[in-house]
Amino acid sequence: MTNATPIVTETAATLPARVPYHLAIIMDGNGRWATERGLPRQAGHRAGVENLRRVIRACSEFGVQILTIYAFSTENWRRPGPEVRGLLTILEMMLDRELDNLDDNGVQLRHLGRLDGLTPNLQQKVLNAVERTRNNDRLTLNVAFNYGGRDEILRAVKQIVSEGIPPEQIDEVLFNHYLDTAGEPDVDLLVRTAGEMRVSNFLIWQAYYAEYYATPVYWPDFDKEELRKAFAQFTGRDRKYGGLSKGSQ
Repeated sequence: MTNATPIVTETAATLPARVPYHLAIIMDGNGRWATERGLPRQAGHRAGVENLRRVIRACSEFGVQILTIYAFSTENWRRPGPEVRGLLTILEMMLDRELDNLDDNGVQLRHLGRLDGLTPNLQQKVLNAVERTRNNDRLTLNVAFNYGGRDEILRAVKQIVSEGIPPEQIDEVLFNHYLDTAGEPDVDLLVRTAGEMRVSNFLIWQAYYAEYYATPVYWPDFDKEELRKAFAQFTGRDRKYGGLSKGSQ
């Protein structure tokens, strides 16, 4: 169990000019980071968890309100058994070691996705962490674990049908209520590390007009300064939402 690391506040002079309210990150490249160093892939995943601690702190310092991380997809079950078991172990270790620190620093944990597939003990730890931090309000950390965007939409549709809601009552506002991110605004900035140019079934409803930022930097090396670079690009984006730029005729 770690001691709480206090989150500090940056000065107005050092803050990015524009910060996304809701930031989503596809944390990619752990395995390649490890392979290039002659290490087992599991070492890369452990390094990724260590880096997550730093990025959470940086997001809080910069003023991000919601951080959603893609930790394990519904498709990741196809990976070799030892790697899957290792990722489940890392999730459990993170909850055991980091929960006090996150709670002390006002981080609210939310789980996106399914709990089935996790051991009963791990399921309970996830539920306990969510309940313990539910009233924290400095930063919301959505952990997408055993999550897929299509699966989330299908689950929402099935629940709406099971409740007998008439089709004419279904609109975007109601549909949002049935998603795992219910009550949260859509994603402003979607970051993907390790150079890949796809969204991989991540938040395909919530990120429909998110700005996209891809970097070749592997996730374990994506530090506070790399995050600052992403925000600098976000600052320069003209978010038109299908309309015209300001001042356009």
